[in-house]
Amino acid sequence: MRVALVTGGTRGIGAAISIALRDAGYRVAANFGSNAAAAEAFHQRTSIPAFQWDVASHEACRAGVAAVTEALGSVDVLVNNAGITRDRAFHRMSDDDWFAVMNTNLNSAFYMCRSVVAGMRERKFGRIVNISSINGQKGQFGQANYSTAKAGMFGLTKALALEYAKHGITANAIAPGHVDTDMIRAAPPALLDQMRADVPIGRLGTPEEIARCVVFLAADNAGFLTGSTITANGGTYLT
Repeated sequence: MRVALVTGGTRGIGAAISIALRDAGYRVAANFGSNAAAAEAFHQRTSIPAFQWDVASHEACRAGVAAVTEALGSVDVLVNNAGITRDRAFHRMSDDDWFAVMNTNLNSAFYMCRSVVAGMRERKFGRIVNISSINGQKGQFGQANYSTAKAGMFGLTKALALEYAKHGITANAIAPGHVDTDMIRAAPPALLDQMRADVPIGRLGTPEEIARCVVFLAADNAGFLTGSTITANGGTYLT
């Protein structure tokens, strides 16, 4: 049975990914950063084990992967989903705003990939799926930090795809558009209405729709697809 590790895997899109991979037959580990109550509730609801560490720390990522490997086995599928926002107009953006988002959203992908890729090379199999964003493709007002970090994931994905293709490792990205999560639902009603209006299909996406994309990319028989991006945005931004 393949082992899958999902960062930020106990809430929102990450929780849907963890559940979908479990239902597809994977042994799943869900990472979380700080909300222990939500992680425990997720575990009780799904029986998926939750592992706490800060993905913005390289040392913590190495230790976290070691704990997952000891508990479940070597990681075959890595989903880099963890992310935060610190939205602010660029001229008001602090160093802390910038580096907090870069460390959690982009550097974490480097740390996590470095922690699993050696084992994937040895086993001649691996699936890396990076959850980017529509805002990494088109940019977004007040999100210079977030858009930059998410755009960086595309470059990382392509480089990893080229470097590790001969080792049976694929690397792909998913760029979700507006998805119905707690973060989106917390927006003012007028902004929510505008988000829906911006989507040609007339609604927000669901976390489960993003999770289906991950299951597709993670499959053993998806080995010919690498270095690609799935734009799951309801037609909001076409590339």
